[in-house]
Amino acid sequence: MYEQDRYWMTQALEEAKKAGDLKEVPIGAVIVQDDQKISSAYNLRETTQNAVTHAELLAIEKACEKVGSWRLEGATLYVTLEPCPMCSGAILLSRVERVVYGAMDPKAGCAGSLMNLLEDDRFNHRCEVVKGVLEEECGGILSTFFKQLRAEKKKRRALRQTVDQGSTR
Repeated sequence: MYEQDRYWMTQALEEAKKAGDLKEVPIGAVIVQDDQKISSAYNLRETTQNAVTHAELLAIEKACEKVGSWRLEGATLYVTLEPCPMCSGAILLSRVERVVYGAMDPKAGCAGSLMNLLEDDRFNHRCEVVKGVLEEECGGILSTFFKQLRAEKKKRRALRQTVDQGSTR
């Protein structure tokens, strides 16, 4: 299973790169059922200005359309970053069987970091969770993105200060 998980995670990373190209937080997701990709998506929150357009939710929506059901039984969701509370809820409600993620999210992760909603036996459905598949690559794409974002902000601040200083002369 591990090699298969690595393969599908590389597909999720390709989705994450598409998000990064749009200046979105580079998170990608792929849903697989019966060894076939049934959907893929990437974050579009900035593009849509909609808080719910996370990669996982978009992939779940497409997968449900494709299979013609809200139940994604037997499906595995591959995502580059640990799911947040909202996405974890959607994963449970759509009956995804397995979740495989790359990087942990210590600030919002609900599949092992802050809490583990996906394996909580108080819910009527639980998912198998596999953590850390291609973790370095998944974490690296996010680290690079945020490093570039901070550098761009610093550059804009410096430019504004230069313009402001020039207008006071």
